Amino acid sequence: MSKNKSGKKRKDDTTNGRVAVLDRAPKLRRKAYEAELATLQGELVAMQEWVRSSGAKICVVFEGRDTAGKGGTIQRIVERVSPRVFRVVALPTPTPREKSQMYVQRYLPHLPAAGEVIIFDRSWYNRAGVERVMGFCTPEETARFLEMVPGVEKEMVESGIILIKYWLEVGPDEQTRRLEGRIDDPRKVWKLSDMDLKSYGRWFDYSRARDDMLAASDTAWAPWFIASTDDKKRGRLNLISHLLSQVPYEPLVKAQVTLPERQEPGDYRPSTYSARHIPTPF
Repeated sequence: MSKNKSGKKRKDDTTNGRVAVLDRAPKLRRKAYEAELATLQGELVAMQEWVRSSGAKICVVFEGRDTAGKGGTIQRIVERVSPRVFRVVALPTPTPREKSQMYVQRYLPHLPAAGEVIIFDRSWYNRAGVERVMGFCTPEETARFLEMVPGVEKEMVESGIILIKYWLEVGPDEQTRRLEGRIDDPRKVWKLSDMDLKSYGRWFDYSRARDDMLAASDTAWAPWFIASTDDKKRGRLNLISHLLSQVPYEPLVKAQVTLPERQEPGDYRPSTYSARHIPTPF
């Protein structure tokens, strides 16, 4: 058992196939969480302005277990920034044409140009994870991908892209609790797919796939970072804080803004047109 940079104990839990950071911190209260999140989101705005002005190209990859909180974390990252700078890419099932292409080909058009932050909600690593476990590709295709991907990512980094890769890890008990919570909640039922149900029973197949993926593609130029998300609130804050630490942005300089005076109405008269207003049941 070793310690990570924060001093927390870290271990590979071979009992449940989980890579975990043991976090014994007390439950984070909502008010404290929201205050910390607001501060971090302000820093994301500063990062956005630096990306826009510097022409930086940032690519963030989110992978992890089902229910590990990828979508919720991404939502908190992008909810206070400009969609013209931050763009989320969540590609659907490949079309027959895309299946006939070189595997990484359909991802390449989505890589960032100058002044963009592209966030992949699952990525080319599908081949090393769900495709391998669910039998959508052959073992040979997975092996070829794992052999090829470090070189592709090196080309990305050498082209000027800041590539940041996250694996979100959740324990089996917490995964079960979250999946059960989706069954009867009409707000979450769309998150419970047939694929989630099929993959639920293959915990250790996914553990093996994850271990092979990390071993093959954790490189000096594109390392993997693991985020423990059994505690969703702490996991989100920790990840956003780490993301900010990986980008050499500059603090946002607050502009001195004074609202101008509004013009006088002059000859304007309110319209007599009867507009269709929406109902107001609330």
